[in-house]
Amino acid sequence: MAAEADGLLKRVLVPFLLPEKCYDQFFVQWDLLHVPCLKILISKGLGLGIVAGSLLVKLPQVFKILGAKSAEGLSLQSVMLELVALTGTMVYSIVNNFPFSSWGEALFLMLQTITICFLVLHYRGQTVKGVAFLVGYALVLLILLSPLMPLAVITILQASNMPSVVVGKLLQAATNYRNGHTGQLSAITVFLLFGGSLARIFTSIQETGDPLMAGTFVVSSLCNGLIAAQLLFYWNVKAPHKKKKE
Repeated sequence: MAAEADGLLKRVLVPFLLPEKCYDQFFVQWDLLHVPCLKILISKGLGLGIVAGSLLVKLPQVFKILGAKSAEGLSLQSVMLELVALTGTMVYSIVNNFPFSSWGEALFLMLQTITICFLVLHYRGQTVKGVAFLVGYALVLLILLSPLMPLAVITILQASNMPSVVVGKLLQAATNYRNGHTGQLSAITVFLLFGGSLARIFTSIQETGDPLMAGTFVVSSLCNGLIAAQLLFYWNVKAPHKKKKE
């Protein structure tokens, strides 16, 4: 019975949370304070938690836009640049065979971000342009994931993430400052993105060892922190209601 329980535990933990050598370190040698294996366990746990949380991160933003039937206060250029950064991270990670726990949230955030892009265009009266954008993005993604795409191009795309993130968030910050409020920005989404990017600094160093990935999340954390600070600053400021023309 004990052997069956041990086998079940091993199937659950290896390789999703622990490599086999760390499982043996913890549950055979009972060395529960083995630092290298603890780092792996914490990193894997954080990574999978971030991936799971990313399924819901931007849904509050989507529902807020749908509820208000408006995307006022959202910078379309900022959202699109964020989509570029997410796409770069996802494609770069897939091509380099990084563990899903180190980048999986990029996939789910990409799907939610492209939905927000479409909604912004839709509520600006540009639904046809929104549909064309969705089709165009799908084609670009297929090309990027094609075996014919040179690795150098993918690496350049990932390297462009830092300026994309910085410019995108600065555009949103400028929109907030110019409006004097944060409009339909969702506080839940902004704070979850800020917390997730901070945690990703540790997990990207631990799981990929890629300085380009880690650097991207450092920059992303700083930029998300700026937007979070603006949300707090404009917390009690409401967007003015536009009067309908009679």
